[in-house]
Amino acid sequence: MLVKARSQGAWGQICVLLLFGAFSFFYSVCYKVVVMTHAYGNRTGVRYMTGGLKVYYVPWRPFVMQTTFPIVYGTLPIVRTILRREKITVVHGHQAFSTLCHEALMHARTMGYKVVFTDHSLYGFSDVGSIHMNKVLQFSLADIDQAICVSHTSKENTVLRSGLPPAKVFMIPNAVDTAMFKPASLRPSTDIITIVVISRLVYRKGADLLVEVIPEVCRLYPNVRFVVGGDGPKHVRLEEMREKHSLQDRVEMLGAVPHSRVRSVLVTGHIFLNSSLTEAFCIAILEAASCGLLTVSTRVGGVPEVLPDDMVVLAEPDPDDMVRAIEKAISILPSINPEEMHNRMKKLYSWQDVAKRTEIVYDRALKCSNRNLLERLSRYIIFLLILINLNPTPSIFFVIDEYLIFCRFLSCGAWAGKLFCMVMILDYLFWRLLQLLQPDEDIEESPDIRLCHHRGIEVSDGLKEEDKVRNE
Repeated sequence: MLVKARSQGAWGQICVLLLFGAFSFFYSVCYKVVVMTHAYGNRTGVRYMTGGLKVYYVPWRPFVMQTTFPIVYGTLPIVRTILRREKITVVHGHQAFSTLCHEALMHARTMGYKVVFTDHSLYGFSDVGSIHMNKVLQFSLADIDQAICVSHTSKENTVLRSGLPPAKVFMIPNAVDTAMFKPASLRPSTDIITIVVISRLVYRKGADLLVEVIPEVCRLYPNVRFVVGGDGPKHVRLEEMREKHSLQDRVEMLGAVPHSRVRSVLVTGHIFLNSSLTEAFCIAILEAASCGLLTVSTRVGGVPEVLPDDMVVLAEPDPDDMVRAIEKAISILPSINPEEMHNRMKKLYSWQDVAKRTEIVYDRALKCSNRNLLERLSRYIIFLLILINLNPTPSIFFVIDEYLIFCRFLSCGAWAGKLFCMVMILDYLFWRLLQLLQPDEDIEESPDIRLCHHRGIEVSDGLKEEDKVRNE
């Protein structure tokens, strides 16, 4: 995400590249934003979205779980071009599972850019997938300037997995657009209580719990019906449950629900049910609360931090405990005021607040000392000399802080640490080769886009200039 800040009425020089993330109201603090992500279907190239948001859809398609195939050095030419063309200052990567994010962060560090990373997920420490993911995260975050997590639980998890100093990690929660998620003007009748579930139907989201909870709740409360939105591998299990217990008239399966329709589904219900087995934050809870729904959720990860106690009923990820939590929610449902809940959400969460707090993190990153990669490589070579007992003279030791950075790479493991250092050295050499083949000065810089109003429509000065060139 490219961002150019306005300070004291003038355009400043803060530019941010956000990799694989959502555009979250940075225009509210007068930032110019550019997003870089992978291709979506046939959508590749450069696109301009509403308000002048510029998006680079790099021509790599996801192959599993919306992540691109790791090509490591293959992304360097296009990342370098975008960084130079957009005059980037800070590179901000999102999501630990995004290969494009990790590759771009590595290339940005190689080229000397400030780097910020946001982690949105929780990972374990014992299963094979988490062990490998944590090792990659250790390498990727070994040299970043600042990090952001979406909850205190997420911060603890990230610090333990990556070995980052806690002072480098900030907690900035997600938010909700309360203007988009408003309660219905007429509250649904409580004669029939509707419980809404909107989630990906996968194991991690607790779809197996739903298979056991829904029939029991329907047995206990004849006036309760369920609306289930979402799709995934566990969709078949829910369909089988519905057939087995003859609940076709009480459990409505909507399939995948576009985000534009989420609010229209939520306002038909009274209770929102979240059955996740792991969750760093859960924006779905915020959207439901903003629409005036009482939430029942599993007590996992950062979920207990999201809402006040009187707006959510928490339960252990156990079918019996979840049924008891739903019983409690049904009993207190008459005391819930949707409009009051919506107004409270307005005060608790806003993307403008998130943007301001993220801006503080960017300022902290910009104040971090510059570390010349060539010097860091020389210190790594010195460290190798120490390892093989060549006893270099003390005069060749320079700044200890930069020297310790490569010690951190080596601390990633007896073999992995050395491998990571070699990866960084090759990345540096490839970057220098690209500079010889195409000097930085030969990369055309993109014109700044400042929004102005023209006949009631927001128009970009930069786009109008490009239109003039085309017309000529």
